[in-house]
Amino acid sequence: MMSDRVKHLSPQLTIVLPCYNEEGLFRESVARIRDVLENSRYSYEMIFVDDHSKDGTARLIRDYCKAHKNIRAIYHTVNSGRGQTVADGLKASRGTVTGYIDIDCEVSPVYIPSMVSRILKNQADVVIGRRFYRTSPRAVVREVLSRGYQWLSNKLIGTGGMDTETGYKFFHRKKILPVLQDVQHKGWFWDTEVMVYAMRHGLRIAEEPVLFLRRFDKISSVNIIKDTVDYMIQLWALRGRLKSS
Repeated sequence: MMSDRVKHLSPQLTIVLPCYNEEGLFRESVARIRDVLENSRYSYEMIFVDDHSKDGTARLIRDYCKAHKNIRAIYHTVNSGRGQTVADGLKASRGTVTGYIDIDCEVSPVYIPSMVSRILKNQADVVIGRRFYRTSPRAVVREVLSRGYQWLSNKLIGTGGMDTETGYKFFHRKKILPVLQDVQHKGWFWDTEVMVYAMRHGLRIAEEPVLFLRRFDKISSVNIIKDTVDYMIQLWALRGRLKSS
């Protein structure tokens, strides 16, 4: 009885699911993710972080939390950005390993157990998915931008060509929490910053190949022009901070 209680209080894995206007895909995606977790060997908890969705996402999360155990939720009262949403979930996590994936499952949840295993076996402190695209005419722009950004960020701030922007990252919780204190950006650039500062803290980082299948049945929250300009500005700003530190 005591061992069950300890297991409940200290899961091996916390999976954070950042949410913003996910009503249309919520049930299908969460079912896929939960199926993988239930069939893995790991005890787990799920934390939904709703970034002040304008649709029925928050209601769906509340209903799901009531119907399942080991599920928690955080609700933002204002839209705070992708980075802040993920960071809030990581800080609230209790698992030995904590991480997040994009709830649209453009990268399948099937890769979760192998990434968690590498951290629990002390083979890495951080494991992220390196996206390989099944290219289609509609997805080629996104792929070109992604590869171009990997090259540019390596040239400017020395990321080693990592796929820093992948929405598929897992961390040793105790080792990533101090890193989060250095990360400043609250939006999409958070992904770059957290990986750069993880490197500077000496964390061991591994990448695993994952297949990225672009979904066209949803509206992306990425604004290509606006976010690309913001990324360029933020890259230069981070480069300056790194040089002066």
